[in-house]
Amino acid sequence: MTRSTTDEAAVPPLPSPKERRRLREAKSLSEDEVAAAVGVTRATVRSWETGRTSPRGRKRALYAKLIAPESPVNPTAKPTAKPTVVTTKAAAAGARPAADRPSEPAAAPAATDPPEAPALPEAPPPPSDPRAGAGTADGPSRAPEAPGRPSGAAEAPGERRTSPAEALDERRLSPCEAFDELYARTAPGLVRQTYLLSGRRALARESVERAFELAWQRWPEVAVDRDPAGWVRAAAYEYAMSPWHRLRRTHRHPDAPPTEPGKRALFDALLDLPPAYRRTLLLYDGVGLDLPETAAETEASTPAAAGRLMTARAAVAERLPELAEADSPAEQSALLHDRLGGLARAEHVPVPRPARAVRTGSENKARLWTRAAVAGVALLIAVTGLTLHTAPTHYEQPISPPERVGGVPPRGGPQKLTAQDLKLQKSLGERLAHGPERLVPELR
Repeated sequence: MTRSTTDEAAVPPLPSPKERRRLREAKSLSEDEVAAAVGVTRATVRSWETGRTSPRGRKRALYAKLIAPESPVNPTAKPTAKPTVVTTKAAAAGARPAADRPSEPAAAPAATDPPEAPALPEAPPPPSDPRAGAGTADGPSRAPEAPGRPSGAAEAPGERRTSPAEALDERRLSPCEAFDELYARTAPGLVRQTYLLSGRRALARESVERAFELAWQRWPEVAVDRDPAGWVRAAAYEYAMSPWHRLRRTHRHPDAPPTEPGKRALFDALLDLPPAYRRTLLLYDGVGLDLPETAAETEASTPAAAGRLMTARAAVAERLPELAEADSPAEQSALLHDRLGGLARAEHVPVPRPARAVRTGSENKARLWTRAAVAGVALLIAVTGLTLHTAPTHYEQPISPPERVGGVPPRGGPQKLTAQDLKLQKSLGERLAHGPERLVPELR
């Protein structure tokens, strides 16, 4: 049955991706709540709010109805109190607690806080404000509460919560602060992910630090990216999977596997997978990306990513019996997520350097390469000048090669003395003349 175009035309047009997120946060709805109401995953809701995809059909209608702004108050009715708009600056100046306002309604359900320091954090939502860089790259998907108000306090009539974009506008994060916040939120978990990808602790730390150094060098580009954490993750994965590390003595062989049999089997199964399959499995089942995002990050088509994922799961299931006994792919994904997180937490992965040290190292490397480039250009200019100075100023015709002249008689004269002639000449010169007087030539 074909769907008529009038059905889609009846659905109201959706706002911009940034406005969708603001409307959801204004209603105090988390991504999980919206995903459960519409019937999709959390990653799909995140992709709708970042502009990567857009809902269609029945899901589009449910999503539009869910985030639609509430109907305004009747203008003819006389309001009981003047609506107030609370911003972060006003709240910081001294907002009265909600307990002192008896006329306020009951508190809205507060969003659930994210778990502490997950071993394999899910893909974070992109920052709402490009100028703030990655200020909310890995933060919770709920509106921040105004300072001075207790958690879960009720809001006054007409009062609205400030969205993360507005809060960042008030804070005006500098590039260094935005980079440090992104680093503090994503670097520890990213080192554990890279360890599962490469099996080498030192290489995992080196890959993450190098990825952040590269991100700081290209911060104007990374700051306006839809997913700064994903940008850094892709750079770290690419560096960790480089085949050139096999030529380095320290990274030629993976580290010792865990001693526990279950974790050892999972560790060996991961390292036995091809790099592309291992990365697809880690992104989908470990990090929690959906299939299109996994395909985009691995630079493959969606069917190819799905095939790699199924092949990788089958190979890991041969080592893990409990994974083979799972009833559905969803149970396999959840079980793999737990096993990968447990393996990452069990190993003592080195802690990356502070964010300031990474920024300083990136700036020093950039300064060193700049000086090397300037020195190379100066050397090239000097060699060019020396060549121009020593080169001839006019054209000199080359000497033609010699040619044999015909018709000339051979050269005459005494022949070359042989060794016997030279010996006789020497003996005659050394002997004295005897006999009658004769003229003896004298050489003067």
